Amino acid sequence: MRHFGHISPTVRKDLFHQEPAEFSVASPAHTLAAALGATLYSPATRLHLAADIRKQAGRGVVSMVLCLEDSISDYDVLGGEENLVRQFADLDADPAGTEGLPLLFIRVRTPEQIPDLVRRLGGPVRHLAGFVLPKFTESRGTAFLDAVADAESASGLPRLYAMPVLETPDLLHLETRVEALAGISRTVNRYRERVLALRLGVTDFCSVYGLRRTPDMTAYDVQIVAGVIADVVNVLSRADGTGFTVTGPVWEYFRSQQRLFKPQLRRSPFLEEGVEELRTALIEHDLDGLLREIELDRANGLLGKTCIHPAHVTPVHALSVVSHEEFSDAQDILRPERGGGGVMRSVYTNKMNEVKPHRAWAERTMLRAEVFGVAKEEVGFVDLLTAGLQV
Repeated sequence: MRHFGHISPTVRKDLFHQEPAEFSVASPAHTLAAALGATLYSPATRLHLAADIRKQAGRGVVSMVLCLEDSISDYDVLGGEENLVRQFADLDADPAGTEGLPLLFIRVRTPEQIPDLVRRLGGPVRHLAGFVLPKFTESRGTAFLDAVADAESASGLPRLYAMPVLETPDLLHLETRVEALAGISRTVNRYRERVLALRLGVTDFCSVYGLRRTPDMTAYDVQIVAGVIADVVNVLSRADGTGFTVTGPVWEYFRSQQRLFKPQLRRSPFLEEGVEELRTALIEHDLDGLLREIELDRANGLLGKTCIHPAHVTPVHALSVVSHEEFSDAQDILRPERGGGGVMRSVYTNKMNEVKPHRAWAERTMLRAEVFGVAKEEVGFVDLLTAGLQV
């Protein structure tokens, strides 16, 4: 699979200076972690889940979570498990084949579900990339991660990945946050080769204080949540080789709501003929707030995003593409002859590139360029968004 693989090669050629690379579940873990993109969540109880998975793959989705946890009722868990077994069998038996399926993860409730589901899935388990582990703490985490390892061994699969979700009150409460983060760090580091990425449960964070952000506000406007995100990145996503990929929080809105504030989407990128209508549509569907939050995610060290609506996927991916300017800066900083450091003016002559302080940023940018591609010099976010939405 590849990002923007759902659009035609001709269109991709017009958009990209460097096209997104292909990847699969067999790719290196650091590549997969960067490539997760907009991870679309779907309740495991959906009756036509196999068809939904194929449909979303055709719209550019490359990772999905099939949820047995908060998205379904406590009374529907057994039915959801049975449905997953049927739907994986349907995927496996489809005459169209299984090439191009998204990376599929199951979000469980308990460690005991993991080996049980792997056993019940049988042969079609080969289409499973791993499990999402909710309410992850040091005390719960070891049992979850051991269960994933045991299930992998029993299935004969080369790898089952885990994505812990950080969402418990002890991360939010100031008096317990430091030890909670230290405990999570100890746990995930013991299973480093298995932990693909860490996900943030911002909705659960907000629930601890009875909060809910409006479509006019991002997670970073809720200061108590912004503080937790900063501390998670501080401890668990350092750029010194010890960090993990941390993904962005879910955006809850997908319908027009009554607004208190002006739209956050500037007119200037939409000035070309006919594109102002796209701006209007994004605002009407509360996606201008999503676009701002995606930009803030990346500025704060997060990559990828949890999504609960297909309309959110293309904006996440369009804003993940590396601009030609970013790519040029990263290339300059990483040139072998720059190994001794120094400062130089950027190719675009609008900023200073300082080799040693900017090196980690440049390395992360080149990894993002590998999986999301590099836009041509004249291609902007609106062009990428429009191309993705036209499919």
